[in-house]
Amino acid sequence: MANRELIIEDLHVSIDGKEIVKGFSIEVKAGQVHAIMGPNGSGKTTLASAIMGKAGYQITKGKITLDGEDITHLPTYKRARSGIFLISQLPSELGGVYLDDIRRAQPQESDFRVERNLEEELSSIGLDRELADRAINVGFSGGEKKRFETLQLSLLGAKLALLDELDSGLDIDALREVSRRISRMVKEEGLMVIAITHYSRLLKELVPDVVHVYEKGKITESGNFELAFELEKTGYQR
Repeated sequence: MANRELIIEDLHVSIDGKEIVKGFSIEVKAGQVHAIMGPNGSGKTTLASAIMGKAGYQITKGKITLDGEDITHLPTYKRARSGIFLISQLPSELGGVYLDDIRRAQPQESDFRVERNLEEELSSIGLDRELADRAINVGFSGGEKKRFETLQLSLLGAKLALLDELDSGLDIDALREVSRRISRMVKEEGLMVIAITHYSRLLKELVPDVVHVYEKGKITESGNFELAFELEKTGYQR
């Protein structure tokens, strides 16, 4: 855990020939939460997708290093196996895919812990046991999908969590439960977090070490937790 870190240097990302991310750099160490806030259309989701290696997001310049390994051009499944987990704004429904299928797909050396503490994890995020036996996210409400994604994150022993508007679609109780579970992983397991959000309500529960303002494809300002409140009062055109 001590040497765990994510380093992104001068990242440039294009979609269909149009550059969206224009020189993004960040360093995240074990047990740190970095929040990214910015106006709509600034490329925040593109950034998260590119870090995850989503198809169609072309990295044209820069480097992504996880624990000293260059993962810039690794396929998505290898990034996932290296310890990156993305919770998207709208998690996909995976018909015919079950939690046990994910367990069997994990390399033997992975830290998948479903047998040991599934019941405890379900309770900690307020998720019904019945949902754990259903196809992933199929027929789930928006809040249930975010809870179930958090369940997978906690069971897979991820190194880096990319949270793309985790608070979207969550009521107050659900936001508190998933945020506190992720916070425990940060403190107890050294989970690294990049949390993309528009509002400080998430950051009251998942307290960031650094808040970054992301505009026009790059970080334009960084500060402490107070910066998030200032942005809500003044907006990005201050």
